[in-house]
Amino acid sequence: MVTQGAKHIFDQLDRDLISLLRHDGRAPLSKLADILQVSRGTVQNRLDRLMESGAILGYTVRVREDYELDGIRAIMLIEVVGKSTSQVIRKLRGMPELHTLHTTNGAWDLVAEIQTASLSDFDRVLREVRLIEGVLNSETSILLSTI
Repeated sequence: MVTQGAKHIFDQLDRDLISLLRHDGRAPLSKLADILQVSRGTVQNRLDRLMESGAILGYTVRVREDYELDGIRAIMLIEVVGKSTSQVIRKLRGMPELHTLHTTNGAWDLVAEIQTASLSDFDRVLREVRLIEGVLNSETSILLSTI
């Protein structure tokens, strides 16, 4: 990884390391080194630099989609009024039920993935999002199964 100003340029080794970590964030350094055909020290140095630069923000657990059978998952498309996108994003990021939030182009300005434990929680989240100042319109689809 090369740093130019505040921008980081990743080489192929960085991209390969990040790809492996996305697949298995708990992989031992020795296993990563074997796969990448570099020394363990090289992997450790690259990982340290990626963490220090903020390219890697942390590690998490990926749960199988059908593991939480009782939960409600949905995608919400959100249209924002004028230049209030930043304000709306700040409010949405404070909602723990919104697991991912994306900006997009086209008719909708934002796409949010929602996860709740029950339909009543889901209904509450929809109401809260629609009451945020700057939210003009929304359309929500409940996710039924993952293929």
